[in-house]
Amino acid sequence: MQTRSQGKKIVVLGTGGTIAGTAASPTDRAYVAAQKGVAELLAGLPLPQSFELVSEQVAQIDSKDMDLGVWQALLRRCQHWLAQPEVQSLVITHGTDTLEETAYLLQALLAPTKPVVLTCAMRPATAIDADGPQNLLDAFAVAAEPGAHGVVVVCAGRIHSAFDVQKAHTWQLDAFTSGEAGDLGQVVQGRVVLWRNWPVSAVEYAPDAIEKIANLATWPRVEIVLSHAAVTAATIDALVAPDVAARFGAPPVRGLVVAATGNGTLHQALEVALQRAVAQGVRVVRATRCAQGRVWPRPGDAWPDSQGLSPVKARLALMLSLV
Repeated sequence: MQTRSQGKKIVVLGTGGTIAGTAASPTDRAYVAAQKGVAELLAGLPLPQSFELVSEQVAQIDSKDMDLGVWQALLRRCQHWLAQPEVQSLVITHGTDTLEETAYLLQALLAPTKPVVLTCAMRPATAIDADGPQNLLDAFAVAAEPGAHGVVVVCAGRIHSAFDVQKAHTWQLDAFTSGEAGDLGQVVQGRVVLWRNWPVSAVEYAPDAIEKIANLATWPRVEIVLSHAAVTAATIDALVAPDVAARFGAPPVRGLVVAATGNGTLHQALEVALQRAVAQGVRVVRATRCAQGRVWPRPGDAWPDSQGLSPVKARLALMLSLV
């Protein structure tokens, strides 16, 4: 852990990712993520002088490999620091691949009244066009903004709500979108310009519930399935079959999120398989595989919709409801 300056605290939690990645040369696009520590990422940056900066390495992973253990460790450290009266806000460095899932999970569980700002990079720290330093500076601008609260993502000068943010491009520096909801705002020359209200969770978890989730050995198993042309029932039947789970040492499936076509429509073969799964006690939620829009409920729907959440976020919401 490293500390700098005096005053109100901004705590920076590192988890790895491309922002901490290194390559063989400044122009090499092939790189290894999660090589530099968070303190090294902050060194030399013109950081805000009016805050005491505390940095802590929570994990050092490529975010494609995000798992329950890292989430739990991050959740505990966020909970610890947010409870400190002298802490103004948190900044979290994270890989881009699963950033939207981590952001949603933290917002859903913590519903923080202080800003928790996740930032990232699409280029490694050693790249000639590294975007991590500017993204970090923009994240600090949001973290220091009076009245800011909730979990947000800052990338390429744009501010996204944890509820809406999605990675939408594989390599562009401006890789994230908030879809039809639109960005929360942007950072322009170090100033925060806000267009929408900061995120607020509809449901707040009690501290003991958060503590329970942060210490569970396993979370309820929820899988995502895709509705597509010529789909078969075999995938769902195999996922739900207890003997298949036992063969691979996995817990039984408790829930399924279906990335449905269009406005939540499902292939008829998938519907029949889902009915069998429900009969075995499995919960089903419908999201959409479309990049834009959401599933709107209609009378007679067999299964609930995801309330506008993407499939990966709907999976987390269903897991939390099953804890």
